[in-house]
Amino acid sequence: MNQTASVWLVVMLALLMANMPFVSNRLFAVYALRSSKNLAVRLAELLVWYLVVGGVGLYLEQRNGQIAPQGWEFYAITGTLFLTFAFPGFTYRYLFKHRS
Repeated sequence: MNQTASVWLVVMLALLMANMPFVSNRLFAVYALRSSKNLAVRLAELLVWYLVVGGVGLYLEQRNGQIAPQGWEFYAITGTLFLTFAFPGFTYRYLFKHRS
């Protein structure tokens, strides 16, 4: 897999995983909970998905060559980008009115 394909794979995976906590009522899309997830659980799950996508990105970067050193700026930018990717799922879950 070339570098361009790796970048697009990580971006698409981040877009999918950022919305997963808000679209699915299951914990990590696998474990069914007895009650509905609250916002704190969804945000914790969002953090875990951020770390998973970051790990996949790190793995793909290592496969393509040397890993570039990252400072706090890298994590601040990728964290806010991940939150931006999560906005459609958040909007669907909390801002749209759902009919019962």
